[in-house]
Amino acid sequence: MLAFKIALRYLLAPKSHRAVNVISIVSVAGVAVAAMAIVVVLSVFNGFADLADMHLAKIDPQVKVVPIEGKAFEGADSLACSLESLPQIVAASPTITERALLVADGGEQMPVKIKAFDFEDYSAVVPLQEIVIDGNMSSSNGLPDSLAAVQLSVGVALHTGLRPSPVAGATVYVPRRIGRVNPANPAAAYKSERVAVSGVFQVDQPEYDNDFVFVPIFLARELLVYDKGEASALELAIAPGVSQDHAVAAVEKLLPDGFKVLTRAQQQADTFRMISVEKWVTFLMLVFILLIASFNIVSTLSLLVIEKKDNMKTLRFLGASRNLVSKIFMWEGWLITVIGGAAGIVLGLFLAWVQQEFGLVKLAADPRELTISVYPVRIAWADILAVAVTVVVLGWLLGQVSKVFTRKIFR
Repeated sequence: MLAFKIALRYLLAPKSHRAVNVISIVSVAGVAVAAMAIVVVLSVFNGFADLADMHLAKIDPQVKVVPIEGKAFEGADSLACSLESLPQIVAASPTITERALLVADGGEQMPVKIKAFDFEDYSAVVPLQEIVIDGNMSSSNGLPDSLAAVQLSVGVALHTGLRPSPVAGATVYVPRRIGRVNPANPAAAYKSERVAVSGVFQVDQPEYDNDFVFVPIFLARELLVYDKGEASALELAIAPGVSQDHAVAAVEKLLPDGFKVLTRAQQQADTFRMISVEKWVTFLMLVFILLIASFNIVSTLSLLVIEKKDNMKTLRFLGASRNLVSKIFMWEGWLITVIGGAAGIVLGLFLAWVQQEFGLVKLAADPRELTISVYPVRIAWADILAVAVTVVVLGWLLGQVSKVFTRKIFR
């Protein structure tokens, strides 16, 4: 501890040359600014992850049950009733997802992804009304009784020109699953149903806004020739106050073999993985900047070694070993790095908190085209720990560098 106490005294005591003081302050400030930038940037990435989760919560269930093999399974309705009996689950709804072709009455057509469910049951799983921007999501009010009501994503509506209307409609085509195809009559290879548009929705997530169409589950079963009770997934809502892990464990215990349970993050693994990869690649780039900023500390230590050369000789005459002299400057480099890093972390936390509470930094775009007007921020203590460990390790490495050149000077 003697080396540490001497190093701390050298750090706090005024230097005989003003240049050494200035360079020491610059070194600490450089590390502090780099550490602050890392904390703020990681917090912003956390905010964008939360924003994506908030948007997906409007359309993705908290828990989803899917078959391990195949696209559909039987007995979905009865299994949904069994899952709803669990105290951890408040609602369960069978759904079907499939590719199809949508052809508007005006002739516009596009490939779409249909998602089918019972609108009343599914509204208890996902707050569908929150994403409706035109028309309604619940029924076929004002539509012909002979036509099923569907809801289009904003991308489909813009591409086909369809809007909620009791007059204009479209036709949904899907390839026949059962039966032989006559090459002389290609149209017979598809099953089709006329539908009417009752609503348009927007989630602010491209995977849903570009090509999704919601249809009643009875219509999808008829088009795909599914038996009653057959579905491709079960989507569940967790009871208030129940943790996701407990709910998933209860569902897995009740399910028969051949099923897997997906959380919302697992359902949208690509989206959250992309955010995570961008976050940690940016972290590595900022750590590299922190490393470059830390090279100022090496110059500071070299000047300090020159200034304290006479002091070190006095210590050597008093019996101090070369190892003790090296450790003094090793601790000096570590202290400068850690103090600068700690100051940067504190400042970064303060700036992130200010942005989180007051939203001072705005997004540079037309507010009418954005779902939020300020940069989202969330402080994650795991990120702060990662930054702190990085600073401590970097300080240790710089200390080892200082040991090398002090040994050469005082050999």
